[in-house]
Amino acid sequence: MLRYAPSPIGDLHLDNLQIAIVNYLVAQQKNDKFLVRIEDVNVKEMEEGKDTEIMMILEKFALKHDSVFHQSEHLNLYQTLALRLLKEEKAFVCKCQDENSPCTSNCETLIKKDKEKQYVVRIKKDRDIDDFVILKSDGKPSYNFACATDDMMSDIELIIRDKKYLNETDKQNYIKKLLEYKKEANYVHIDTLKDAPSVKSLFEQGFVPDAILNYLIIELNPSAPQEIFKLPDAIEWFSLENTPTTAKYFNFEKLKHLNREHLKLIDDKLLSTLFGFADANIGKLAKVYLKECSTINELEEKIKSIFRQKDFSSEFGEQMKMLSDIIFEAPILESFNDFKLYLIEKSELTEDELLKPLQKLLTGTEHGVPLSEIYPCIKSYILEVAS
Repeated sequence: MLRYAPSPIGDLHLDNLQIAIVNYLVAQQKNDKFLVRIEDVNVKEMEEGKDTEIMMILEKFALKHDSVFHQSEHLNLYQTLALRLLKEEKAFVCKCQDENSPCTSNCETLIKKDKEKQYVVRIKKDRDIDDFVILKSDGKPSYNFACATDDMMSDIELIIRDKKYLNETDKQNYIKKLLEYKKEANYVHIDTLKDAPSVKSLFEQGFVPDAILNYLIIELNPSAPQEIFKLPDAIEWFSLENTPTTAKYFNFEKLKHLNREHLKLIDDKLLSTLFGFADANIGKLAKVYLKECSTINELEEKIKSIFRQKDFSSEFGEQMKMLSDIIFEAPILESFNDFKLYLIEKSELTEDELLKPLQKLLTGTEHGVPLSEIYPCIKSYILEVAS
């Protein structure tokens, strides 16, 4: 079994999501189970709903889990195992509260039934490991004790996690050894993305899950057989052995490029629903604008500009009003060339005089994607657009 163990503090960032994706991919390749463990026992101020938010994000990325639990459900287990280690004299009561430093006094001589409330339980030191806290004075387990115990109880065989946890490995293995757990887990530590933004912030900017996932995987397997892919494709070829030895910095431009390519792959009608339509032509219109846009938000602004009420008091307002009146009396014209020639004839404007006011009338801007590409997508809405 493999596991992903996020802590529900703040928004989930891309480096953390990267770990979830890798664990899921490897679980699928091994035909193994994928467990989600919410590490909430060492959180001082857990933000309400962050655990639910994490699970919703995993669902958006189609990272299906076989089981999920909160560490806080296991408090009694941690305390029971700590007491067992005390009874077996593999741990001792200590008044030294600092989790990051070994005992600094003769605490091992404390009587186990000491009435003093402010004490911790520490694992006795080994030849290569100093003593360290496993149970804090509030009865909650230390990070390493909870982590090692849960990995042991869940029978986690392969632990893929961020490289920042590398120094915790010896302590966790030592805990398992003292608890007489025979199975040895393999650890893989990954250098995750640096300066990674939150997943939530990228969603708010209009990036789609497939593009984010594509980006996070290709940063770990830069020699992937294809640049643009989805999760099922990556299951076929992703390799832990090919992950880089040094972390990369977040590349916003690369993500924008991948997002643009994934938006092109979305069904036209489905894409249009992101902008309040159910019309394949609006999806085609959005894809036309992918020449100059990269996100859903940017596309939405372009489409809103087309359907927004036009200002005839602005520059070219007089010509725009004239063209609008002509359009309202015009027959349905299939091609942009026929549409343009009709307007030239009725307005008596030259082509050069026509194009800028027409561009502003139809799109709300004077420049941008040629009208010859836009018109086929909006001709059925032409009266609404030109008003």
